[in-house]
Formats: sequence, structure tokens, C-alpha cells
Amino acid sequence: MTLATESAANRPPATTSTVFAAEPRGSYVDWGAVIAGAVVAAALSVVLLAFGSALGLGLTSLEPGEGVSPLWLAIAAAIWLLWVQVSSFMAGGYLAGRLRRPIGDAEPDEVDLRDGSHGLLVWGTGTLVGGLMLTSGLLGAVQTTAQATSNVAGAAVQAAGSAADEGASFAGYLTDTLFRDAATGNSAQARSQARSEAGRIVSQALIDGEIPADDRARLVEIVAEQTGTEPAQVEARVATLEQRLQQQAEDAVEAAETARRWGVIAAFIAAATMLVSAAGAYWAATMGGSHRDSGLLTPFWRRTR
Repeated sequence: MTLATESAANRPPATTSTVFAAEPRGSYVDWGAVIAGAVVAAALSVVLLAFGSALGLGLTSLEPGEGVSPLWLAIAAAIWLLWVQVSSFMAGGYLAGRLRRPIGDAEPDEVDLRDGSHGLLVWGTGTLVGGLMLTSGLLGAVQTTAQATSNVAGAAVQAAGSAADEGASFAGYLTDTLFRDAATGNSAQARSQARSEAGRIVSQALIDGEIPADDRARLVEIVAEQTGTEPAQVEARVATLEQRLQQQAEDAVEAAETARRWGVIAAFIAAATMLVSAAGAYWAATMGGSHRDSGLLTPFWRRTR
């Protein structure tokens, strides 16, 4: 008994150690959920865009005065595009948040942040894939065009010649308006040379949009000489021609300005749509994560027993 007591007395005191639970290792990003959400968002957007295209074609008509005006059609298309993109990314974000596997214990705010980040990843993945597909399509079109250049060279030359002929025809028409009176006794060669010179002046005026003073004076002289018309009457014809040239130039500028304005509006609408889609995907993913944690059952989409 004495030896046992001494051995117990000489034994060092026992120490207690605290064991901490290790945080489960792994990435906080669940790429399976992200890819699933992106696929659903892309598929849903394709279906809705096809449906919207069918509606748009149904509202248009080739008959004058029939169908919806182009302005209202453009507004409806912009609203539909906004709704399609936002709803598609929200559906994909919700699915990603619902399918995400939580890792470790985290505060509710942190869980919402992780779920919302998965919604943003769905949005980013869909946007990048769409951009890559668009870029690939453009590059493919450029490559195809480059490969087919040798085959369509003759057609291109013919098309260019046709365009030149159309421009020459319009210039010839304007020239004819100046020589509509009966010709004088000048020779056929002189009349041909005069008309050719007048046609060159008119063609250059089509390019410049106006007739310089010296060309105007020469044009009046040629027409008066070949038609026997008083210079004052020829001046009136040339003035009418200048008005048509000016109107044509103004129409071209107005068309270009209209196209520029619509391009700016379309770019802003596209950017705003993508930003709203990102916010919608984030919010929907947090909702999906909240429903995942609470075990919410969707009515009419649960198994019956």
C-alpha cells in the first residue's frame, strides 16, 4: 500500500485538451449548381425569344398602313427583351441557390452572400458564353467571307458595276431634266459632248451635295447653248436641280442620324438589361438558398405519397 501510494503521488497531474472541429475543406463555389443554372437560363431565354419573335411577326404586315407601327414594335421588343433576360437569369439564379451545397457553419448573412454570388456566377457564365458565341459567329463569318472571296470576285465586280450604273442613271436623269427642250442645229457630236460635260458636272454635284459657282455658270451656258433656252429659264432649272441635290443630302444625313440615335438607345437598353439581370439573378439565388435551408416545398411540384 505504501509503494502504491508513493507511485500515485509521484505521477504528474493529468492535463485536459480541447479538440476543435475542423472546418470542412472544399471550395465555397458549387460549379455544378452554377452550370445547371446557366443552362436553364439559356434554354429559357431561347424559348421566350422564339415566342416573342413569333408575336412580333404576327403584329407586322407588309401592307401599307396595316400592323403595328415600327416605333411601337421597337418599344415592345425592348420591353420583351428586358423581361426575357431578367426572368431567365432569375430562374437560373434561383436554381443555383437551391442546388448549392452549404459548406460549414456560417452566419445567415454569409450564407445569403454565398448564395447570391452563385446567382452572379450564373449571370456571368451566361453572359460570357453568349459573348463568345457571338464573337465566334462573327469570326466564322469573316473567315467564310475571306475563303469565298475568290469565288465571288466576279459577282462583286458585277454588283459594283450595277451600283455605279444606278448612280450614273440618276445623274443621267437629272441631266435630262436640263435638256428637255428641242435641240438646236448643233451637230450630234457637239450635243453629245455637251451632254457628257453636263453629266460630269451633275455627277460631281451628287457627290459634293452642291454645285460650285464656276460649274453652275458653265452648266447654264451649256444648256442654254444646246437647247436655245433663255439663260434665266436655265437658271431656274439648275436651281431646281440644286434643291433636289440638297434634299437628297439632307435625307441621307437624317437617315444616318436616326440610325445613330437608335444605336445609342439600343446599346443603353442592352447594358441596363444586363445590369438588371445581374441584380435579379443575385436576389433569386438568395431566395433559392433560403428555400433550400427552410425545406420549402413548391406546391404542385412535390411527390405525393
